[in-house]
Amino acid sequence: MLLVQHVSKVFPLYNRPSDRLREVVPFFGKPRRTDFWALRNVSFEVGRGEVLSLIGPNGSGKSTLLQIVSGILQPTSGRVLKQGRVAALLELGAGFNPEFTGRDNVYLNGEILGLSRRDVSTAFPLIEEFAGIGHFIDRPVKEYSTGMYVRLAFSTAIHIDPEILIVDEALAVGDAIFANKCVQKFEELKQRGVTVLFVSHDLGLVKRLSTRAIFMLNGEIAAEGSPKDVVNRYVGYVLDRENAAGRSESHSDDALRPSFRHGDGASRILTVEMSNASGEPCRAFTSGEKMTIRVAARFTQAVDQPVVGLLIRNRLGIDVFGTNTRVEQVDLGSYEPGTMLSIEFTLDCNLSRQDYTLTVATQHVSGLSQDWLDDALQFTVIEPKEIAGLLNLRPSIRWRKATGEHPEYADHR
Repeated sequence: MLLVQHVSKVFPLYNRPSDRLREVVPFFGKPRRTDFWALRNVSFEVGRGEVLSLIGPNGSGKSTLLQIVSGILQPTSGRVLKQGRVAALLELGAGFNPEFTGRDNVYLNGEILGLSRRDVSTAFPLIEEFAGIGHFIDRPVKEYSTGMYVRLAFSTAIHIDPEILIVDEALAVGDAIFANKCVQKFEELKQRGVTVLFVSHDLGLVKRLSTRAIFMLNGEIAAEGSPKDVVNRYVGYVLDRENAAGRSESHSDDALRPSFRHGDGASRILTVEMSNASGEPCRAFTSGEKMTIRVAARFTQAVDQPVVGLLIRNRLGIDVFGTNTRVEQVDLGSYEPGTMLSIEFTLDCNLSRQDYTLTVATQHVSGLSQDWLDDALQFTVIEPKEIAGLLNLRPSIRWRKATGEHPEYADHR
């Protein structure tokens, strides 16, 4: 269990090194520093077996918070309560002695965390196998590539039986095979009841791994909740950071209840509808049938070449398919204030059986959102067959049976 209570962290900034000395001498007058608040009154709790992800732009305080939770930094105010052994994988280069071999560093890290040499020896074969760096395990760490270093550091952190695991962008430098192994390991840790605090800019990974997420901005918690909703708010911030007024949620249409809505207001989406191949309103589709998505919007400003797009996500919030009129090379022309636009997208619903959400948006040709509605509608795909994954690629199977020295082949479909 991990509890963060009202944690703040301030760093004094000086224009010149000599200002530090001048500040401690009384007769030099007022302080010559500027206070930078990296964190302000941050509070949250992570329960046993929970994976909490921190997302946000660079400089929002995520890494500082992890260092405080890990005990590397002390908070200016507030406190952190931890119950259980903590393993942390933070910035590259922390924790390993570059002159020691990989094997020596594994034993050193284990002993620092309170494990006996026998315990580390028992876990070492698993650490070595998961890291997969071969004979380099007995070479000095200074000879490692970035990927090799992260492999060994991550493998050490997860195999020393931590009760709290803290990870800062560890998977960003690994290859696809190693990243997939890490994802599977995260799921295993979750099942074992390990508490995980995780920072990543990979929003798809955040949705996949997390049970809860926090969006941090300017050292404060801007949003907290389900990974899907928090990621939507972060994406909205990124898309509209050049126009803060576009992030207002003061107006809302009764007919549309998206999980999050943002944009500069140059146009306003009025209706979003889905229908089947017969043109009937529908929210349940058979895999493989045609589905039509209709979007109607009104322009409040003059706009040239607007873009209308859609995005389908699964129930975990993972992007499944998205397109827009710019990608499809459809020029929508120019619009004056008060002009209406109605547009239809017709798709082959080659999705597997589960629930999905539909996100729609109107945008400028530059990509800046006019009106973006996350999860505007929910729909279900029905499929009698059990299919793994997200798509139904409708396979056909051909096989042959051979008998005797000169077999005759029969095709079966």
